[in-house]
Amino acid sequence: MKRKRTYLFLILIIILAVLAVSFSYPEGIKKLGINFPQSWQIPFRLGLDLQGGTHLVYEADLSDISEEDYSSSMQGLRDIIERRVNLFGVQEPLVQTQETAGHYRLVVELAGIKDPAEAIKMIGQTPFLEFREQRTEEKTQSMLNKQKEIEGKSPEEMQEIENWQLALQDPYFKSTSLTGKYLKKAEIGFEPNTNKPLILLNFNDEGSKIFEELTSNNIGKLLAIYIDGILLSAPVVQNAISGGKAQITGEFTIDEAKKLVRDLNAGALPVPIGLISQQSVGPTLGAISLQKSLKAGMLGFLAIIIFLIIFYRFPGFLASLALAIYIALVISFIKLISVTLTLAGIGGLILSIGMAVDANILIFSRMREELKEGKSFAVSLTEGFRRSWPSIRDGNITTLIVAFILFWFGTSFIKGFAFTLSIGILVSIFSAIFITRTFLWIFAGTKLENIRWLWK
Repeated sequence: MKRKRTYLFLILIIILAVLAVSFSYPEGIKKLGINFPQSWQIPFRLGLDLQGGTHLVYEADLSDISEEDYSSSMQGLRDIIERRVNLFGVQEPLVQTQETAGHYRLVVELAGIKDPAEAIKMIGQTPFLEFREQRTEEKTQSMLNKQKEIEGKSPEEMQEIENWQLALQDPYFKSTSLTGKYLKKAEIGFEPNTNKPLILLNFNDEGSKIFEELTSNNIGKLLAIYIDGILLSAPVVQNAISGGKAQITGEFTIDEAKKLVRDLNAGALPVPIGLISQQSVGPTLGAISLQKSLKAGMLGFLAIIIFLIIFYRFPGFLASLALAIYIALVISFIKLISVTLTLAGIGGLILSIGMAVDANILIFSRMREELKEGKSFAVSLTEGFRRSWPSIRDGNITTLIVAFILFWFGTSFIKGFAFTLSIGILVSIFSAIFITRTFLWIFAGTKLENIRWLWK
């Protein structure tokens, strides 16, 4: 490696390390008198086991649902409940379905929720599907004007304004009598010519009459479909539709069409859910778990540094520096992509540190063997990296494959472990091949390379 390129890489590593440390631990940098932009002050997202919160288990009543629709109905309910808990501002809520001995259940975890009673009340409601027709432009504009009129006013002042209630309504669509109870089923179909996916709606007899009247009065206008007050779709009515069968066309992907069908069926086929278990995790217990995890991680890191320096001397010291930069980089990635940290996720990070050390040990062991054969420092360094790379590559790839399988098939905590482990492995490869290698090349051609006991 050329000397100029080595120094350039070293400068880039130092810049990267400073940025990573300032992003991952801004409080420490601030103590040194260095102030970074406020946008860098991003807190960690902590899971239920670290932050505290509420763990809820609901059982679904599928007695009115045909057995072949169990899976889709539960999936639709899961989507709706997840949308509801997001209204509380919960970060990374966990909503998943479970089947146990013929019982279908929803598991809801709300990290950091401050009012679990209100969350329980909202979650327990059956999804409400409704169809709304488009308002006239004049009506929409008058309602928008009314919204501007009440801006910044107190509730008492609002009530003094004539027709102030209009400002609280949807200015674009108004409710109709057509709701989810009239929808028998929604399913995916395909256009015969283009083979594009579309949504097929099938109403019952009473719903067919309401739908025919509704489409007759709104030809050329939008007919909006809402579930729990959130807009799902707003197709244009092409003509009056009779017979109780309709279709929604558009630029849907298969996944988008499946999700829309699930949501429609969840609102059309009410699936009552009852709370059967509630467990609260206090923030104090979460803080204790976090402190213990961090303490274990720091002790493990210290033990690794001592091991590296004792057994590999100066290369071990350089590897320890690279490892510190590696940890700062991983923490920065965790913050940057807003990963929700759980105890399992922290375990994955700590395990990835071991993988990072493993790569350095393979390199140093191979390099030491080359030096013992009497080869020069530069040749030993080159051969050490070249011959250890296949083992590093294969070991990390197999671990990544396992992590991918765990993430794909696992539940929440397993997913967190697999995801943080994967991030750690990818960064560890960069750390060993780029950072450690650059540190070692700095001493090639210097007097220190001749002090063999430092390297052997």
